[in-house]
Amino acid sequence: MVLLLFVDLDPDLAALRPLGGFFVLRTTGAPHPAPPTLAHVYEIGFSDFYENSMTFRVRKVAKTLAAPESRIAASVAQQGFAARLWSAALGSAALYGGVPDLDPRLLHWDPDGSAPDDLWLSTVRPLPGDAKTLADVVLHAHLQPLADHLHARYRVARGLLWGNAASALAGAARQLDGWARAHGRTDVAVSAGALTGQLLAHPLLAGTGTLTGTAFRRRSCCLYYRVPGGGVCGDCCFTRPPRSSARGASG
Repeated sequence: MVLLLFVDLDPDLAALRPLGGFFVLRTTGAPHPAPPTLAHVYEIGFSDFYENSMTFRVRKVAKTLAAPESRIAASVAQQGFAARLWSAALGSAALYGGVPDLDPRLLHWDPDGSAPDDLWLSTVRPLPGDAKTLADVVLHAHLQPLADHLHARYRVARGLLWGNAASALAGAARQLDGWARAHGRTDVAVSAGALTGQLLAHPLLAGTGTLTGTAFRRRSCCLYYRVPGGGVCGDCCFTRPPRSSARGASG
């Protein structure tokens, strides 16, 4: 097991910038007006505000993809959101040895924004960079309430949503591994790989797929193949888009 010394997180989380936009988490230059915190979104449950925020995001994705069903757009939107959270958290843990507290009361979200302008962290509070902490700040604080909502509102299968979460984690780890090895940071690559393996064993993600090295093969499908011109993703359970008669089994 590789242990990294814990390093205080700098206020700008500057070490994440070379990794690319999905890893970047804005901590300064607050937009005006500031977007709502995710705590506000989650705490009011299925109220108008929550519904309007998520509905806006899903509709935006649906329009961009010309998705024939709202549940397809909901799936793609959730996977993108999961990728943002995992990238920032895993990148911080591997590079710093610690992770910023992603408490929904500190994390602001713009449903109309794209990386890195969609998320803004108002306060950088360092936490340990172990798998349990990452599970707490990403899975439990964010992806679980989001999965509950999307399952209830859009009838997206829970297994599909957790498959998306696992796929997003594996994708972030793969990107981080490539960057680390290209820059001679094998310590970062090893740390990211170890954390990813531990997180994929979490009860919410266990059984969602198989990780071999940095390659992940999931046991569910995100439904992207159903958008016009879409195909299967690199980690999909399908090797080619299913026939129309089999589509009902993919979710």
